[in-house]
Amino acid sequence: MFDLDLWREIFQSINMNRTRTLLSGFTVAFAILLFAILFGITNGLINTFSEAFKDDAINNIVIYPGKTSKAYKGLQAGRQIQFKNEDHDYILDEFGDKVEYMTSRVMKNVNASFRNEKNSYTVRAIHPDNLFIEQNKMLEGRYINQLDIDNKTKVVIIGRLVEEDLFTKTKAVGKYIDLSGIQYKVVGVFTDDGGDDEERMLYIPITTAQLLYGNNDYVDMMYLTYNPEMDYDKALAFGVLMEKKLKNRFSIAPTDQRGVRVQNNAQGAKAVNGISFGLGLMVLVIGFGTLIAGIVGISNIMIFIVKERTKEIGIRKALGASPRSIVSIILLESIIITAIAGYIGLLAGVGVLELATPVLKDYFIKDPGVSNSIVIGATITLVLAGTIAGYLPAKRASRIKPIVALRND
Repeated sequence: MFDLDLWREIFQSINMNRTRTLLSGFTVAFAILLFAILFGITNGLINTFSEAFKDDAINNIVIYPGKTSKAYKGLQAGRQIQFKNEDHDYILDEFGDKVEYMTSRVMKNVNASFRNEKNSYTVRAIHPDNLFIEQNKMLEGRYINQLDIDNKTKVVIIGRLVEEDLFTKTKAVGKYIDLSGIQYKVVGVFTDDGGDDEERMLYIPITTAQLLYGNNDYVDMMYLTYNPEMDYDKALAFGVLMEKKLKNRFSIAPTDQRGVRVQNNAQGAKAVNGISFGLGLMVLVIGFGTLIAGIVGISNIMIFIVKERTKEIGIRKALGASPRSIVSIILLESIIITAIAGYIGLLAGVGVLELATPVLKDYFIKDPGVSNSIVIGATITLVLAGTIAGYLPAKRASRIKPIVALRND
């Protein structure tokens, strides 16, 4: 049952001992403030590292052809390696269980026009799997599909900003766009988290590009994602094995670093994961150190408060107060002060992070923030610490005889 007199006594006690209350509250609020800021900055750093990989799938591998730098098997140095469709098929046949998605690419620069609007863009000729590797998001229409590949159709997918540039008064899907003298039907519009450059790309079927821009089966590069069930070490080993087999396929010296280059994102992802883990561990250590300091502070204050109120406790007992009621008053007062101060510390911490966000961005700390559940958990920890710290001396004081308590100095 709600005891109005009990709560009136608690708030009267808080009001009469403002200095003590402010000291207790400051200890808690400052601990939560530091805790929130530390976690927020750490989350900002983690967001920065994650931002670097949000454009593409994090488990991607890019394979580039190059020029050989060493003579090998009677072949001269300086040979230009050229990938073809059969090399794309070879990787799928040889490493099918290790490959999640795969596309080859042909890159072209074109002058695009629709009615009176003109601009220059880069065209990527791709396979349908590019949707999942590049992580494009369709706004309208559809993506390149297998029928487009098989039939070499003249269709194009355009970025959101291409539509804004060229289709100022109408929607793009269903219209025909001129790409350096060749008409393509726009069948889809996409967006991409990679930013403006990615949203000014155009995609066409790779077989269409091979037919129209060379009448061959050449590809400029191959792009794939490895099986996400593979850990970083297995993914790195897969990249090394693939590079070794491709060098053997093209008669490239094993020590030649230029003939075929395999850029494996597993290496960067492993490094980022390690950094994120290290940052998380560091902030946990510092954060819990801050909490421990807060716990020690609130504990010492509670012990002092109980000792200071020994005479008050004696008077209450002399007037008939039960030990339970005496303990309840002290503990509830501790809980109220800690909870309110913790909430103030949380608001202050969030406010500091909000104000500092523009400045922190200059130091590569993006969107610093802290989960409310973490800070609330830290506040509850301090409340429990204050409760335990106050309970033991309060329990001991509640057992003191009134005459002894009244004589206490």
